[in-house]
Amino acid sequence: MDIGEVIRQSGLPASTLRYYEERGLIRPLGRRGQRRIYGPDVLERLSLIALGRTAGFSLEDIAQMFAPDGQIHIDRSQLLARAEQIEHTITRLQALSNSLRHAAACPAPSHLECPSFQRLLREAALEARKTPTLDSDA
Repeated sequence: MDIGEVIRQSGLPASTLRYYEERGLIRPLGRRGQRRIYGPDVLERLSLIALGRTAGFSLEDIAQMFAPDGQIHIDRSQLLARAEQIEHTITRLQALSNSLRHAAACPAPSHLECPSFQRLLREAALEARKTPTLDSDA
């Protein structure tokens, strides 16, 4: 299938396909005129790349899952480790959500007088020290 059909079926722009090609994640079979031609497995590969990105794998991690022979070799321990990280994030975000809901409904005259809100502030400050942000002045 030509690049236009891959674009239509995957929803990805040509620039992304070219970038994935540069990174070795996909390979065209050849060209028809100026247009790249891909095999039928390219859509499956693109779906695997999307799944990997959604799960938080880097493109480098994903590239290592694709063997030179075109086969997929996914390290199960790597999947389990990623699943554990996701579970940890879910637990942390659920606690944050619960704290925010409590603070929104807290009967204290001010949020700063609410013990739960104070705990939330302390936890946020600790997290900020561990995780640099893009908008920091550093």
